[in-house]
Amino acid sequence: MTVRVLIADDQDLVRTGLRMILDAQPGIEVVGEAADGAEAVARAHDLRPDVCLFDIRMPVMDGLEATRRVAGADVADPIPVVVITTFDLDEYVYAALRAGARGFLLKDAGPVLLAEAVRAAARGDALIDPNVTVRLLEAFAGSAPEAPAPPSSPLTDREEAVLAGVARGLGNGEIGDELHISLSTVKTHLASIMAKLGARNRVEIAIWAHERGGARR
Repeated sequence: MTVRVLIADDQDLVRTGLRMILDAQPGIEVVGEAADGAEAVARAHDLRPDVCLFDIRMPVMDGLEATRRVAGADVADPIPVVVITTFDLDEYVYAALRAGARGFLLKDAGPVLLAEAVRAAARGDALIDPNVTVRLLEAFAGSAPEAPAPPSSPLTDREEAVLAGVARGLGNGEIGDELHISLSTVKTHLASIMAKLGARNRVEIAIWAHERGGARR
């Protein structure tokens, strides 16, 4: 099934480049563009794409507010959002993930990672650029306004190990290889972690680990 994507960025050249990259990927089609956050929200509601690809700094309405209106926790029928931007330790990055973004990539991530992030968001998973995950969590270490809610029941040692992998930006396959467990076992542990934390995806798992003060092994 083709993944329909809406691109929002205030630079024409960037939108054109992203469209060319994504349209060249099998099973991905760009169905619309927007030059500012307000237009992005309106087009998202009109086109109902499978995934929105938002720049974080846009005029009229920034990517943070656009993400909140399209994918926030109080949105009845949210659309997955992947934030793609230059990373400069901008506080908006962390805020965008809290607003509901399902993935985060640098603009120089490359075609393969970009396509992977779009496909992951479309199937309900999440992908954060591995380099960004570590830098993001380090940049905001200790910046959370309050401690996160405790899990509904304690995480097992294996779940803590999987949590550590997610917080470091590892994919499921990489976590499985590191812990010498199968991909299906990794997914089972992730499902259990999300249930215990009340998290909707691995982005929220990573944020929870950050707010707790890091993953524990």
